[in-house]
Amino acid sequence: MAVFSDAQKVQILSDLVAIHSVNDNEAAVATYLQQLLAEHEIDAQLLPVTAGRTNLIAEIGSGHPVLAVSGHMDVVSPGDVAQWQSDPFELTERNGQLYGRGAADMKSGLAALVISLIELHAAGQPQHGTIRLMATIAEEVGETGSRAFYDQGAMNDVDALLIGEPTGYNLFSAHKGSMDVRLTSQGQAAHSSMPELGANAIDPLLAILTQANQVFRHTDKENALLGKLAFNTTIFHGGNQVNSIPERATAEMNVRTIPEFDNAAVRAELTQLIAHQNQAGAQVTMDIYMDQWPVQEPQDNPLSNLAAKLGEPFAGQPIPKLPLPAVTDASNLLKDKGHQFPFIVFGPGNQTAHQVDEHVDRQMFLDFITLYQQLLPGYLKL
Repeated sequence: MAVFSDAQKVQILSDLVAIHSVNDNEAAVATYLQQLLAEHEIDAQLLPVTAGRTNLIAEIGSGHPVLAVSGHMDVVSPGDVAQWQSDPFELTERNGQLYGRGAADMKSGLAALVISLIELHAAGQPQHGTIRLMATIAEEVGETGSRAFYDQGAMNDVDALLIGEPTGYNLFSAHKGSMDVRLTSQGQAAHSSMPELGANAIDPLLAILTQANQVFRHTDKENALLGKLAFNTTIFHGGNQVNSIPERATAEMNVRTIPEFDNAAVRAELTQLIAHQNQAGAQVTMDIYMDQWPVQEPQDNPLSNLAAKLGEPFAGQPIPKLPLPAVTDASNLLKDKGHQFPFIVFGPGNQTAHQVDEHVDRQMFLDFITLYQQLLPGYLKL
């Protein structure tokens, strides 16, 4: 039986959007969810990670199998608020669309999961197995929340995973990894008329990046679903005056990895290129400050097949199974799970994530609550 009216479900999403959890302050979201769950006799634990940033975990049911469901509580900055048609932190409905920062990515998915758990619990479900909610911090930058869950063993007994990122009526079970890399080159300043008295910090970085482009962009390694690795230098700083030899330079790169050319292989290649320059007298160091591995689980697995079957009436057409362009918390949560693990990314939303006037379709949000209430206990009965 329903616990909430449609208006109350939308109000929960509105409450979440109103919390300014821009790359921080997830503790406020977690506390709100803990109180909401407690009102409906579901115990949830707050798991602080850093100051103001707190994961949340809750369960309904008992025993195996264990189906984990996950969503993140942080959002990205709204950017120039003047560009929005309405306050980004006040959920606003226009023409059947709910507008607000996080409306798509991914407070609607998180709200749908939480509401589903409450209504399933009220109906005495699941009667077989456990549904475990893991709400994470810092998915948008760093994925430290999912890494904390992994380190704490929250995934050790999990048999399947659903992440409610905004996919609309598409199913994803694979995505590339992502590495953020910073190279720092230390040289020696000198007047540009006497460069022999200094050491140009830019030169070894240019050499490394040129060689890296050859290694990473011309590889024949390719994944049939995800394509090739992507390597891009996105930030470069060096020098402070045109007639001075720069004593310091930095370059930052983003690498999108595939199983055939994974994070360890990228690290090894870069280490070798840096070592070659350092042997010639350079002083270059590397800091890999984000290191999320690629995920590739079977497109056809019991969870995805059931989701496709149950979702088709809502979508009005067959649901495609596709590779996901973006990285998710699955990079951390699925470590050590092998490559035959039931996993899907499936949640309300669209491609307006991170954009001005981000929004989610109101009916899709409500439909996903119904869909989750069919899918989650349905999978546990398989």
